[in-house]
Formats: sequence, C-alpha cells, structure tokens
Amino acid sequence: MKKIVILSIVSVLLALWTGTLAAAPPKVGGPLSDITLSAPKDSGDKDYLGWGWGNSFKIPEIKAPYVLIEIFSMYCPYCQGEAPNVNKLYAKIQANPKLKDKIRLIGIGVGNTAFEVNTFRTRYKIPFPLFPDADYVIHKQVGEVRTPYFIGVKINADGTTRILYSQLGVLGDVDQFLTQFTSLTDLK
Repeated sequence: MKKIVILSIVSVLLALWTGTLAAAPPKVGGPLSDITLSAPKDSGDKDYLGWGWGNSFKIPEIKAPYVLIEIFSMYCPYCQGEAPNVNKLYAKIQANPKLKDKIRLIGIGVGNTAFEVNTFRTRYKIPFPLFPDADYVIHKQVGEVRTPYFIGVKINADGTTRILYSQLGVLGDVDQFLTQFTSLTDLK
C-alpha cells in the first residue's frame, strides 16, 4: 500500500514538474521567444525582410516595426484552407502605403522540412517568406500551439519584442482582421 501511495505522489510531482517546464503559448504583452530562422535563399524574400547576411537571423532583425507570424503545417487542412486568406492579407498590406513597409508577414512550417515548406509555398502560391521547423524547435518555443496559429509582434527600437496578438485559428474576414491588428499598433 505504501508503495502505491509513494508511486502516486511521485507521479503527481513528476506531472507538475514537467508541466512547469513546458512552454506556454505566446502571451499578449510578453516578449516573443528567441526564435532563430535560417536565412532565406530567395533574394526577393531577403529584400522583403530587409535582411541578407549570414546563415541565420532572429525576428527582431526583420526591418519592420511589426511582424505577423503564421505557425502552419503543410499537412494541416485548416492551414491549406486558410492559405488564400493569408495571401489576401499579404496583398492588402502590400497595397496599403501606410502598412507596406511597416508590417512583414512570415510563416513557420512546424514539423515541415524545407522541401515540404517549398511544396506548400508553390501549391498555394504563397508570396511571403516561409521557414521550415522540421525538428519542432520553434514549435516548442511557442508553446507547441496547434495550427494555424497567428502571432503579431512589435519590434522595439532596442531590439526587444512585445506580442500584440496571439490566436489559434483562421483569420476570418481579412479586412476585419487587418483592422483589428492595426488597432493594436501605432499604425491606425
């Protein structure tokens, strides 16, 4: 009987201990985790990000005050269905002179290799940079969120970040989403 009680206590303590080590989803108001991405090979992607040196970079090195990150998987049916809306969002940002140089959109394919990310990009005609996360390193940093997941980040002048938006699910109405996101910024 004592053995069962001890094993039960150890099991509960282990569950509590491992639960505290797991990353939580990105919290609005908090900083973005220290995500490192491989440098894009495409010169258009480098120009879009305002970045083009070295083999890797971090989100605060993107040359824009705001970054919208889509956490996706090429195997996620919701991500596949949402691709046209995310493309519309990109087009609306690029068409708006007040937003074009202020908001950058990127995607991170969790569990996806570079080949899979490129396949997704080609199939859905994604016009913005996508990055692989084949080993789930970034996925763990953002709390192992389900897909699609959107994170809106403010990049401060000192290189720190603040999360403005953190949400699981589809964008819904693109105009409404863009209005909602810009209301969280100083781009109103």
